[in-house]
This record gives sequence, C-alpha cells and structure tokens, in this order.
Amino acid sequence: MPKENAIQDKLEYLGLDLDKIPRILKKDDDLEYRISKTYRQNQHRQYRYIPIKDIQILLSPTNRLDDIEEKYKKSSPLVDYLDNKTEENIIKYTTFLKMLNEFSVEEVEKLEKEQENLNKKIPFKVKYESNYLWQIYYSENTDKYFMIVSTEDTNYSAFFFLLKKQLEKKRATKIFVPIKNVECSNTYLKKSELEDIENYLWLFTKSWPLVYEVYDKNDNLTIQIVGETEIYQKVKSQYKITLENEEEAIKFYKLLKAMFILQTELASYFTFRTNISKNGEIEFYLEDEKIEYVDIAQWLKEQYHNGEERQKQTEDLIETSKEKLNQLKIEIAAQEYEYLAKEKQISTFLECKKTFFGRFKYYFKYSGKKNKNKKEQEHLEEVEEIDETGINAQNEEELNVPTKRRKKSKYTIEELIELYKSIEAKEHELKNLVMDINSLKLKHKNMQKKIENAAAFIQEIDNHKKSIFEFWKYSNKDEIASLPEGEAEELNITKKITKTFDYEEDLEKFGRNMDELQRNALSKDETDSIFITSTNVIDLLNKIKINEFLPKDIENKLKELKKEAVQEKTLTDEEFDIFGGTFQDSTKISKIKNKKHRELPKDRFNILEINKNTKQLGFKMTLEKIISSIKEAVGKVNTTEEIPVYKAVLDDKLDDRQINVFNINPEEEMQEAVKKKSKKINFYKINLPQGSNAVSFTNCIFYDNQNKTLPVGQDISTKILVDTSKLNLSLNSKSTFRILDFEDENDDFSDISVKTVNVFEFDA
Repeated sequence: MPKENAIQDKLEYLGLDLDKIPRILKKDDDLEYRISKTYRQNQHRQYRYIPIKDIQILLSPTNRLDDIEEKYKKSSPLVDYLDNKTEENIIKYTTFLKMLNEFSVEEVEKLEKEQENLNKKIPFKVKYESNYLWQIYYSENTDKYFMIVSTEDTNYSAFFFLLKKQLEKKRATKIFVPIKNVECSNTYLKKSELEDIENYLWLFTKSWPLVYEVYDKNDNLTIQIVGETEIYQKVKSQYKITLENEEEAIKFYKLLKAMFILQTELASYFTFRTNISKNGEIEFYLEDEKIEYVDIAQWLKEQYHNGEERQKQTEDLIETSKEKLNQLKIEIAAQEYEYLAKEKQISTFLECKKTFFGRFKYYFKYSGKKNKNKKEQEHLEEVEEIDETGINAQNEEELNVPTKRRKKSKYTIEELIELYKSIEAKEHELKNLVMDINSLKLKHKNMQKKIENAAAFIQEIDNHKKSIFEFWKYSNKDEIASLPEGEAEELNITKKITKTFDYEEDLEKFGRNMDELQRNALSKDETDSIFITSTNVIDLLNKIKINEFLPKDIENKLKELKKEAVQEKTLTDEEFDIFGGTFQDSTKISKIKNKKHRELPKDRFNILEINKNTKQLGFKMTLEKIISSIKEAVGKVNTTEEIPVYKAVLDDKLDDRQINVFNINPEEEMQEAVKKKSKKINFYKINLPQGSNAVSFTNCIFYDNQNKTLPVGQDISTKILVDTSKLNLSLNSKSTFRILDFEDENDDFSDISVKTVNVFEFDA
C-alpha cells in the first residue's frame, strides 16, 4: 500500500482534497467522440494552445501505445477514480492512489517549466521533448478537448500537471500540445496537397519532412514544415518552412509541384538542388540560379527560349552529321571498289602467270596509272544518288520538323515539357548519327590500311609465290578494333561513367589496405607520433612546425596536459614510466566494432613523456622529435587508391606548411566545424590521386599491436594526415552553401544560427 504521508504531501502539492472534490473535476460531459476511419499514426500532426480548463480528463486501464478505440472504450471520467464511497469505484480509487504515489514532483515541475517556455516560444522543430506524454484528442461533434490517461503507464507527470493546473485559481493558462487523431483542417491546403508536399520535398531532399498545422495563442493557423536536406556531398542541414496564410501555402505548393514535374519528366535537363536561406528556410536552385514562385513565369519563359536555342543547335548538328555520314558512305564505297579491283588484280595475276601470253596480257592490262574507268565512275554516281535519295526521304519522314513556334509572353509547364521531349528525341537521333559516323570512320581507316597493304603486296607479288589467302591476310594485318579520335564526336551528349569513392561503401576496403600497408611501413615511434596528431596537441605541434609559437603556448599546454593526467590518474612521481603501457592488463578482451582483440590503446601522456617533473624545454624537444617522426612517416606511405578528402578551416586558408589532418567523411568534418563559434567556414576538398603521401588513421595508429590480435581496418576514425606541401593543387571549382546549427542541440528552445560555407575543390 502507498505510504499515507507521501500521498498526503502530494495531495497538498496538487491542491486536491479527496473529501471535497471541486466541481470542475466532476464534469462528465458526453463527448460523442467518433474515431476517424482514415486515422493514421503518421498523419500530419496538429499543435495548438488549449485553455487548461477546457480539457476533460478521462482515465483508462490501458497502455499509452494501445489502439485509441480500445483506450476510449475503456475510459472513465476522472471523478470515478476520485470516488472512495461507491463500491464499484473502489478499484479505480485504489488505482488513483497508486498513481499518486508513483508520480514524481520533479517531473511535474520539469513539465511546468517546459510549458512556461512554450508559452513564450514555439520550438524550431515544433515538437518537443515531452510531447509524447500528451494524449489529447478533439471531438468534432461536441467541440471539446479531452485527455486519456493510461493507468498502465509509468509516467503520469502530464496528468498530474494538468490536474494541478485545473485546481489552481488561475485556470486561464494555456498549454501547447499536439492534438491526436485529427484530420487536417483544409484551411490553406487540402490533405492530399499536404501529402504531395511531403513527396515533393522527399525528391529534392532525400529525407521525409514533418508537416504540422500549428495554431498560436490567438488561434491563427500556420503550416510549419521541418526537415533535413543534403546540401553538399552527403552533408545535411535542418530547415524549416513557415506558411502563414493561404496565398503563401498555395504558392509554395505550386513551386514544388512545378519543379517536381520537371525533374521527374525531364531529369536529364532539370535537376534542382537545395540550400539554406539566412533565416533557416529551404531554397531551391537550378545550377546557380535561385528558383522562386514570384519569378516562375519569367523563369519558364527563359527556359523555353533556352530550349529553342538548344533545339536549333541540335538540328544544325544533325544536318552536319548527316552530310558527314553521307560523305563517309561515298568515300567508303570508293574504297571498297578500289579494294575489290586490287583483289581482282591479284586473282588475274595468279591465273595469268602460268603462261607467257598470260603474263603479257596481265602487264598490258594493269601497267601504268590510269584514271578511274567508266564503270567505277558509274558506281560512285550510283552510290551518291542512292544516298541523296535516302537522306531526302529521311528528312521528310524521320525529321518531321514542326512548324516554327509563335513567340509568346508566357509559357506553361506542359509546353516546356513538350519542347524538351522534342529536344530529347533529336539529341537521341544525333547520338545515333554520331555512333554511325564513328563506326564508318573506323571502317574508312581500316579500308585505307587494307588498300595500302594491298598495293604493297602487289608490288612484291612477282618476287614471291603468294596465294589469294596470303593476300587477304596481308591486307588485313593492320586492321584496328576501335577509333579513339571518334570519341571526340560525341559532342558532350553523354558523359563517361567513372567510379567515384564513396566513404560509406568503400572506406572499409580502403581502411584494410592502408592499415596493412602502414603496419609494415611504419615503426612504433612513427605510429605514436601520428597518434598525437589526433589529440588536442595538434595546434601546438603546428605552431612549433612553422615557428610561430610563444613560450607561453608551451607552458599553457604542459599545464593543461598535467592537469588532464592527474584527472585520468596516470601522472606519477617518476621521470618516466618504466612499464610504458604494459602495466595494464593485456589479457583483457576489448572490441572494435564487434571485433575482439587483446591490445592496449596508445597512451598520449606516455608518448609525450608527461610526468610531474616534465619541464618546458624537455616538452618542446619531445614535440620537435614527434614532428620529425611525422614527416618521416608520411614520406613512407602512399594512398592505395584515388580518394577525396575534406578539411574545414575557420576564417582562414589552408596552410601547407602545417600538419594537415583531413577527413574522409565530409559529414563528420562539417559537424565538427559547425559546432565552433565562427560564422564563416572554408571547406576544402582535395581529390587525392593514387600514390599520394598520406597516413590514414587506421587501427594501428590508435593501438599497440604487441599481441598481434588487432583487427585490420579503419574502424575508429575516418581522418587522414596528408602532406599538402607535396601536392600540386589546381582549383577545380568554388561554391557556397549555408548550414543551420542549433546553439544547444539538446535544448528544444535553442536559438539557431545559419553559417556560410565556402567550398574549394582541388585536383592534385
């Protein structure tokens, strides 16, 4: 049984006298609640401010996760659970006492503080930490709100908070809560349109957004959309869209719909990217041009005119390609005729050389250089006539060029799609023509070689006994299988597909290869030195390396390290640790991503020779030794494949004099930079070619492998140390994007900041 004193204290805290139930708690109105047949747990949620006095409380012997139909069916008004006089309510009364005993005053006060903040400000993400506790519903039939309290739950703070507030004299207070199982209001947009917005945004952001209908204290509606979008190579940012009226909502919906249609129908021509605005909203771009609904009519007109120009260029290229194709056909026909003539000549010689008169006849027939005979000329004219006829027929039947369009002041999405579908068909035709040209170029070149070889064969035919089979073999000996220069004819219609490094899929293989390489190439001192670059000593190392340090820098860092060593209980009175790291239990089984081993992690204090007697001069000499060792280590290791690496620099430029630690994972590198206070970030990407000097932070960098049980791979860090001083960097591209950050990620009411990121991509 609950303790009587504890219950009495909590009743006093709530202001509830069980012998004198207030009239407000005796309300037992018929709610006439009807559960929507289209109700879905993942439907658009509605948040609003509701007066506490207007919420009727029901208790149900169910769990919060049970179906609403069951919870509502079994529910009873609160007054039944406060009745200790009626026999049929004794069990309910006992349940209430149990709940009363189990609830935490601290949790209620926490909820109270949260609602005080919500009365001042709606969170950026709309939902908040304790929103799941509010099981509040709305009955459309009676225009009433009610809360179902599940008695089988373990957290009753929302129930007792609401009860406490209803018992207070000032009951005009409102609470900001989600309303469950309500259909969208259709005030600004229909339910189907809100669902469309979710689908459209998923296409552009690759992440499902959350769409809320939010009512303020004055019952004014806004549609608030919260989500996450990729802004640069898997680097993501939060965004929020607030639509304050019907006009804004319709415009935003139409903009998304227009872009969605274009990108799905014409993906080869229209691929929209996203960015973050200065106030944290999402923006849409086509290449570097921002797309807004206010300019959509003019933008469609510009795209239509661009399409017309593209179509005209494609048609001109088609005509040029057809002429080139026709000319190649004529030239190849002439080559074939010439080659057949030489083949006939060798056959005639082999027949005639058997007798004296035959050889005389052969000499008379083939001696000297003659112009093309009448039959050859007739053959070429016939080929030209056939080709011209074929092209003319193709011009009439296949091209079917539409009549010239009349210029208009406005164009629709439908007209733009129709135009680009026509362009797509013509570019496909052009691509086929280019492939035919490349094929005939190859044939033309091979025929030329065959003719040259045939002529050379005939010159020496009288000196050697040759057969017609040897003639065919000799004339075809220089035939080539492809024509490299033909690739230039592709006119940028298609791009070559090349494999690119994807850290999510390829890091495992890269890490294994680099770890195996580094274990063989690097000494223990070198891996120890590389390990120090992963610690908070890296900044001081760089200052010493470029000779831009002050004695105060060394003094402060040494004090900081000694303090950390004391806190971690590793600092001893000895000048050095004679055991190194072996005093630890080397038989203990550890895991790296579920891979078991018996190795010890590297000890930075031991590597830096930190003890109570360490002096500044000795510390500086140790750091200089580490710098020298790092330089030697990097010179021994080369990357096993081409790989992009990333580094965020705050308000500064990349300095190749320093020890530069990059990250293979751009998301992680950006997350670290965003958490710092700078408003501006320079983000460097370097496409490292295979064989570049770099040491990856693989497992052997973080652990000593004395027992030879350390798993092979890069499972602890995605960072890599790159010697940029040996790279000849060429700026490939420069771009800018924004990223949203919360000042306190764990605070629902945290202010946001939007940071500008300048991206520099280099080829090495």
